[in-house]
Amino acid sequence: MTSPFITAPELAATLDGSAPPAVLDASFVLHPATFDGDYRTESGRARWLAAHIPGSRHVDVATQFSDASAAVHYAHPDPQGIADELARLGIGAGDPVVVYDQTGGLFAARLWYLLTWIGVDARVLDGGLAAWRAAGLPVDSGDSDSPAAVEPWTASAVRDAWITREELADRAKDDSRPLVCGLPAGSFTGADPTRYSRRGHIPSSVNVSARDLFAADGTVKAAGELREAYASQGVTGDEEVLLYCGGGISVAANALTLAELGVTAVRIYDGSLEEWSADPTLPLEVG
Repeated sequence: MTSPFITAPELAATLDGSAPPAVLDASFVLHPATFDGDYRTESGRARWLAAHIPGSRHVDVATQFSDASAAVHYAHPDPQGIADELARLGIGAGDPVVVYDQTGGLFAARLWYLLTWIGVDARVLDGGLAAWRAAGLPVDSGDSDSPAAVEPWTASAVRDAWITREELADRAKDDSRPLVCGLPAGSFTGADPTRYSRRGHIPSSVNVSARDLFAADGTVKAAGELREAYASQGVTGDEEVLLYCGGGISVAANALTLAELGVTAVRIYDGSLEEWSADPTLPLEVG
C-alpha cells in the first residue's frame, strides 16, 4: 500500500527527477469561533507569497475547488469541475500532484480528498511547509509565472465519497457503521462556541479529533497511535466509516489518516454541522 503522505526529502527527490509532480499550496485560515455564529476566514495566499516550496502554486479551496452555488461553504464541485480547474492550473490527466498547506494541514487534506475522488495521483506533504524547512530545503517568496493551462480532460468519480443529510437523518439506530466527528472535543460536546446555528454533535456519533492525529510539528502520528485513536472509539475499519465535522474540512484529515491505515471505505458528509444544525428538526446532542 502506498502511503497518502510524502516526506519532505522524498518530495525534494521527485522534484529533481524527470517527472516532477505539480505542487499545490492549499493554505487557508478558518479562525476559531469566539462566540456562536462567529465565522471568519482568511485567504492563505499572503502566506504563500511570503514563503513557499519552489515551483508551487497557491490554490484557494473555498473558491477554486468548491461549489459556489451551494448553500454551505466548501461543498464539493462535480468531478469535471475539479478536472477543469486542474487543467487551468496546467495539470493534465495522469499528472501526479503533491498538496500541502501552512495552516495546520486540514485544507491540504481536503484537497487531497477531492483529487483522489476523481482518480488523481495525489499525496500530502507530511508536516507541510514547516517540515520542508526543517529538512533544510529551500523556499521561494513572491509571485511567479504560472504554467500554461493544458487541454481540458474528462473526469469522473472513482469511488463513492459522500453521504447526504437525508441518508444520515434516515440512518437506522442499529446501523453498526461508525459515524465519526472530526472536530475537537470541546466542539463535539458543545462546550466551546460554534460557527454554526447550534452546538453539539449528531446523535450516535463518536469523536476522533482530526487535529489530535498529528504531532506538535504537524507530522502524522505513528500508525499504532492512529489505530489506537480510532479503536478507542470503536472504529476498526472493518465497516464503512462515515465522517463529518463542521464543514467537511477537518474530517478530510480523518479520511487521510484512515487511508494511512489502509481504510479507504469512507464517506464524508459535506454539509456537516453547518447544514445539519441549520435544520431545527434534526437532533443534536451536547455533553
